[in-house]
Parts: sequence; C-alpha cells; structure tokens
Amino acid sequence: MCAVFVRGNMAALLDAIDIKRKMFFELDGVPYHCLDAEVNTPTARGGQTLVRLKMRNLLTRAVFDKTFKASDKFKEPDLDQVKASYLYSDGDGSHFLDQDSFETHTLGAGMIGDALDFLLEGAIIEVVKFNGSPIGIELPNQVELSVTYTEPGARGDTAGGGNVTKAATLETGIEIRVPLFIKSGEKIKVSTETRDFAGRA
Repeated sequence: MCAVFVRGNMAALLDAIDIKRKMFFELDGVPYHCLDAEVNTPTARGGQTLVRLKMRNLLTRAVFDKTFKASDKFKEPDLDQVKASYLYSDGDGSHFLDQDSFETHTLGAGMIGDALDFLLEGAIIEVVKFNGSPIGIELPNQVELSVTYTEPGARGDTAGGGNVTKAATLETGIEIRVPLFIKSGEKIKVSTETRDFAGRA
C-alpha cells in the first residue's frame, strides 16, 4: 500500500515487455497499476513474445488480466500523490484536506473502497491524482486504532497453543482477531493490507 507515484514525463513511452510488477502505465487514457507480469517467449521461430499483465484500473478499481505484444507501447501516467488529512464522510463522499494547498478533495465511495475501516478524523494519508484530479487514496502500511471492546482472555484459553485469538471491535467499527492478552481500551497496530493485528501500539 505504499506505492510511490512519479509525475509522468508525457513524452516517455513504455514497452509492454518492460512493464514490471508495481509499475504504473496508461492505456487508452486510463491509468493502471501492474499487479503481476508474465512474459511468454515462443519456442517456434517467428513466434511473437507476449506479455500477460494482471492490472488494476485506478479509476474503477477493477482488476483483470490482459495479454499484449512485447512491442506494444504505453504512456507513463501523469500520477501525483499529495499528503492530506481525513476530515469526514457524508452523502457526497469522503473529504480530505490537502496539507500543501489546504484545498479540500472529495472522493466518492468507489474511490475509497474499504479504507474508511482504517480512517479516523485527522489521519494523514496520500491522495492520488491523475491529470490533476483525485482518483483514490493510499493508506500507510499500518494504522494505530484503539480496541473499543473485546472479551477478557480467560485462563486456560492458551491450551490450544500460542496462536489462539479472539474477536475485537476497533474504534472505526471494524472487527479483527487479536491475541488473548489484548484488553479493551488498548491501542494496537493493524495492517491495512491484510487487516491483521500487527502488535501493540
């Protein structure tokens, strides 16, 4: 979740064969994030090398596979990231305050996905812009959230080994599994990628 965006050089073109995992590229005016790349080199003479890309559309969040010729060209997308703090969400979307320009960016639910599970008022995230317009956000790898409720861990619960967990509700409303020693009111670290407990804060 910690991708680095570079403002694209509009003259630069990328060959399909050069697209690697985690790279960004533009196709038909839409920015994509490469999730995986597989090169198929033909055994027969004269056969074409093909590149199969698993790609995410950064505008719709849709993920799909597509095969290209090795020589197919892509533009570098004009992507930029700005630091912003989470303000609030309402019927219009989720609102973020740009930390440099102090303008408010509003992103719809489709651009946010399930990120609200990890966002508290004032949380600093990265707003992703394409051609100057916000299209999504990047969360930090981990966030710190307080446990609002979890059952007390009973003695003897560890009989099944050291990996016994229990449900815990966090201050954003999400529920995750935590070790038995975690109590209500404690602040913990949560992975934004796996939604797993990542340690005490």
